[in-house]
Amino acid sequence: QVQLVESGGGLVQPGGSLTLSCAASGSMFSMLLMAWYRQAPGKQRELVARIAGGGASNYADSVKGRFTISRNNAKNTVYLQMNSLQPDDTAVYYCNAATSLGRFVSWGQGTQVTVSS
Repeated sequence: QVQLVESGGGLVQPGGSLTLSCAASGSMFSMLLMAWYRQAPGKQRELVARIAGGGASNYADSVKGRFTISRNNAKNTVYLQMNSLQPDDTAVYYCNAATSLGRFVSWGQGTQVTVSS
């Protein structure tokens, strides 16, 4: 069982930046497909960014050019660097681990990101 613990959320002004981290337990991290999802109040959870074990990544259109997902397999950690944050980015951000075939393995508890002046 993989356990995921997110950190780094908080309150930021529009145009600001935040970096989220997700630490994973276990020895299988480098083989896992890691992703960040978010869920805003009253909306469905949506995929923000995803990264494969070898580093290939993809992004939701709404965050392309502003967010960067990365991973450090030696530290069992995945990151989400968020720049030029806007109020629409306000949500609970969740870390997710899946197998290379896309089967969900684990979710983190979520971390709140609030973009407001």
